[in-house]
Amino acid sequence: MPLAKRIVPCLDVKDGKVVKGINFNQLINAGNVVEQSIKYSKDLADELIFLDITATNDKRKTITSLVEKVAQKINIPFTVGGGIASLDDIQAITRSGADKVSLNSSVVENPSLITKGANVFGSQCIVIAIDVKKEDNLWRIYTHGGKKRTEKELLSWVKECDKLGAGEFLITSIDKDGIKSGIDIEIYKKVTEITNLPIIASGGVGSMEDFYHGFKKSNVDAILAASVFHFGEFTVRELKSFLKEKKIFVRI
Repeated sequence: MPLAKRIVPCLDVKDGKVVKGINFNQLINAGNVVEQSIKYSKDLADELIFLDITATNDKRKTITSLVEKVAQKINIPFTVGGGIASLDDIQAITRSGADKVSLNSSVVENPSLITKGANVFGSQCIVIAIDVKKEDNLWRIYTHGGKKRTEKELLSWVKECDKLGAGEFLITSIDKDGIKSGIDIEIYKKVTEITNLPIIASGGVGSMEDFYHGFKKSNVDAILAASVFHFGEFTVRELKSFLKEKKIFVRI
């Protein structure tokens, strides 16, 4: 039997509050971190991702006290990212209650952290987050919350991370972020051709149909969303009922 497709709400956290933007900018308040986490845990979300989106640019660590508060209140897998740059950081986050860590800017600058992290904590703990913009027919990687352009290209970086011991990928289209026009199918088709690791697609969902087409037309394992859930356009439970009717295998 195939694995169930996962629905993953994402909490972008800034100054201790949930925020949401468009193309990584224009951030607006989207609620209380702990309250939102409890809501999603009760509403059949398969996982929760918590991203401290300014930790890297602020040159600080993720707020572990807030991670602990969330972990104590939910009973679903929990991934945390933002400002995690060492084995000690990974240990602090997992000790705070996270099941997995999301690594982005730190591993672009220090790829060996992927292997070290996988060796100590297990590959399943190491999620590589990749933020991309399409430029000249290449998907160029950006770090530091989408602020810093790198010379790395998506497909070659995915192959490298796979070899280094990554356990999963969270790939976000900056071009699609917050605009609700559907996920970038082309990106995920290309990536799923070159790795067998689980892929979480992020950026662009604005309707239940967008989730359906995302799963139907690409081979992603999970789709992440924020604003459609935060602002009550539909619930995870409603979405899963819709997908089940459409013959997409989801866990209910």
